[in-house]
This record gives sequence, structure tokens and C-alpha cells, in this order.
Amino acid sequence: MPAGLVFDWHAHVDHQLAWAASGVLTVRTRESAWVLPTTRALWIPAGVRHETLSAGTATMRSAYVRPAQCPIGWTEPTPVSASPLMAELIGYLEDPVLDGRRRANAEAVLVDILRPVAMTTIEVRMPADDRARQVADLISANLADGRTLAEWGRAVGTSERTLARAFLADTGVSFGRWRTRLRLRAAVGALAAGEPVGNVARHVGYDSDSAFVQAFRRETGVTPAAYFRQGA
Repeated sequence: MPAGLVFDWHAHVDHQLAWAASGVLTVRTRESAWVLPTTRALWIPAGVRHETLSAGTATMRSAYVRPAQCPIGWTEPTPVSASPLMAELIGYLEDPVLDGRRRANAEAVLVDILRPVAMTTIEVRMPADDRARQVADLISANLADGRTLAEWGRAVGTSERTLARAFLADTGVSFGRWRTRLRLRAAVGALAAGEPVGNVARHVGYDSDSAFVQAFRRETGVTPAAYFRQGA
């Protein structure tokens, strides 16, 4: 996957196990997003609409498991630890001439070794209100834009109070916290790709490393270093 490639919104009839053999993948549903370094894979249940993208160059590997043959009952996307055995089984299942018996045996081993791991997701809902959505799109295009809500109101032709109500009603959080989450979700992908904290902090609108780390800790409960060390 070259940098910026997006597999747009879709769903599968089979369960999918998505893994980055190199680089970093981001998988999004309507409610949440998972940033996956090589040490994590994501189990995506059949029928769950999602999109997959890569901020930088990545190699995506996937296994597909038939629901009728699968004892896993997870109804939501679930992060799992990516072990060397998991990688070998994905490669084995990619063989197009694999017969039904061997495929079933390999699928059974694959699902048996999958172990869920805790992973903090940074939820960012987009507002439905037209003017709030316009602001959200502009901030998404330039995360370092630090205009106040009053300034944004003047830019899109509405009041600060109207925008504040729209963000709270549509996203469940205040404008300030929504922007923080948007910035941090973007930062997670860059950090997972190996970008220095200082560079990432400035790119997403923080004047100092410490301010960025404090915001990250408030939202996720851990520092950026701990987030990736724990696969949090």
C-alpha cells in the first residue's frame, strides 16, 4: 500500500483478520479507529463496514475466515496480538490451491491462537450540522489551525454559540475536546510510523512536546511511549 492509499467503506461476508506486515495500518468504523503497528492485527467481524488506509508505505496481509466454521463470537472489531505463528498461518491461507480440508484445519489453528489485547481507540465523530461539518473538514485539512470557535463562526457565517451547540449535539463532546481527539488520532498514526514526538506535536498544533504529551495522557490515560509499548 503506497502512502495515502484508502480502501473505501466496505464490508465482507467473511470475518477478516487485517495485519500490517510492514508499516502502519489504520482501520476505521463509523465510531472508532484503530492504528495498527506490526505487533497488532485487527479482527473485523463479517458485515462490519469499515475503511482501511495507510498514512505511509505499508504491506497489508489479511486472512478471511468463514463465519460458519468459526467459534469466535466477537461482534465488534477486536485488536489481537500479531505473533510469528499468526503471520505464517496468514501466508499459508493465501495459497489459492489450498484444498478445503487443509484450509479448515489452518483456519481452526488461526482462530485458536488469537488473543485480544487492550487498545485505546480515539473516537472522533464528525458533526452532521452543515456549518459545523464545514469547520470540521477545514480543521481536518490543517490540524495546526488554532482558530477559536468564535473565529470559526465568523469564517462560516454563524455564531460561536450555534457552533458550540452543534458540536456538542452531533459529536457528544465540546468543540475543544473534539479538536483534541482529532489531533491525537492523527498523531497516533505518525507516532506508530516512527515520527519523533516533537515533529508530530508541531504538525498537529501543539507548541511544545510537553503540552502534546499532557493532552495525550488526558485522553488515553498513558503517555505516547506507553501507548505503543503496551499496544494500548
